[in-house]
Amino acid sequence: MSYTSRRSPSKSDYNRDLKAQLKQAYTESRQLTLNLFADINEQTFCQQAHPTFSPVGWHLGHIAFTEALWILEHLAGKAPIFTEYRQLFAADGLPKEKRQELPSFEVIDDYLNTVREKVFDYLAIAPVHEQARLWWWLLQHETQHNETIAFILALHKFNTGQPIFSPSQNLDNDPVKPEMITIPAGKFRCGSEDMIAQDNERSPHWVHLETYQIDRYPVTHGDFQKFIHANGYQSRKYWSKTGWQWQTQAQVTQPLYWLEPENFRDYPVCGISYYEAEAYANFIGKRLPSEYEWEKAAAWQPDTKQSQPYPWGTNWHDDYCNHSLQNAGIVPVNHYTNNQSFYRCADCLGNIWEWTTSVFQPYPNFVAYPYKGYSASYFDNEHLILRGGSWVTRKWGIRNTFRNWYHPWTREIFAGFRCAQ
Repeated sequence: MSYTSRRSPSKSDYNRDLKAQLKQAYTESRQLTLNLFADINEQTFCQQAHPTFSPVGWHLGHIAFTEALWILEHLAGKAPIFTEYRQLFAADGLPKEKRQELPSFEVIDDYLNTVREKVFDYLAIAPVHEQARLWWWLLQHETQHNETIAFILALHKFNTGQPIFSPSQNLDNDPVKPEMITIPAGKFRCGSEDMIAQDNERSPHWVHLETYQIDRYPVTHGDFQKFIHANGYQSRKYWSKTGWQWQTQAQVTQPLYWLEPENFRDYPVCGISYYEAEAYANFIGKRLPSEYEWEKAAAWQPDTKQSQPYPWGTNWHDDYCNHSLQNAGIVPVNHYTNNQSFYRCADCLGNIWEWTTSVFQPYPNFVAYPYKGYSASYFDNEHLILRGGSWVTRKWGIRNTFRNWYHPWTREIFAGFRCAQ
């Protein structure tokens, strides 16, 4: 009888496999980036849609600049290329309003291609087993700018009265039944130390939570309509002090990306500030969850006493949640039957980001990576955490431990919420 030798993968095997994996992911990500610019006109490419955000063309150039900076300069040790773009496309180079004088799409596309060719040339000889964390970080950097580009393009449509997405009506769907899930008291391990984890997701640590309840589904248009009809936007009693100060200035009457509930009752509320979410929660006698409460409900597996990267388990499935612009926008919160956790908390990943009450702060033993400004500059007690990802978030940025952060008055992102008690 003969036996086949089984050996552990060598460093060279690991290097080869990782290089192939990275090249495929980088290529796929870049194609998704460029898809966003199909048929774009010069005005949309160069102009700001909102004072808070840079033009989409700037984000495209910034992707190329950052890839060259970290791979070609920091890892490969090469001299800077396209030095004429350094001030324009660096994150700290120019104020946002000064970023509208841009080269054409064709010129920036050539910039992207030139950088990428050199990056792949270096990848062929790079010791990626020593560099893997930076390569995965850079992939997520492009992923995050993809999302920003997507909602800026949506704002351009919104500003001109066009629909930002075209979801199918859900009148024939089974109605979503409001339900709260009870999460028993106990410790769980939050955070991640996976290679792909960002600095603010580290280090994993144990947190004890008392028993609480959390909505099985995000708040829907049908739910939120009750708040609007009860004059919730005009009723001071539902708003926090800072929330009411914001509302007296903003004078909003509905979420930014509102759909008529008669046709879209079970679609999640989208384009909403933390203050609006907080007021709704007060209106129905609930509250918003902390980020720890959200993560335990989405990630914790009490049978194995481990957290899972996805509500459904440890392996990614493309068709388990609404991500990467796979649909024409948001979908009903009960659309994906596989997108639920051990505790039956549903629609946690994709569709809409979800506000929490948690201020963006470092976890224990935090170490900034790859530079201080990536996360640490925002530990200012002014940014709040959102979890879950949206319908435009790429798969490399969707997981239970990913922490997004924005000011509580921000409405332009694809954000909603669920309530807790």
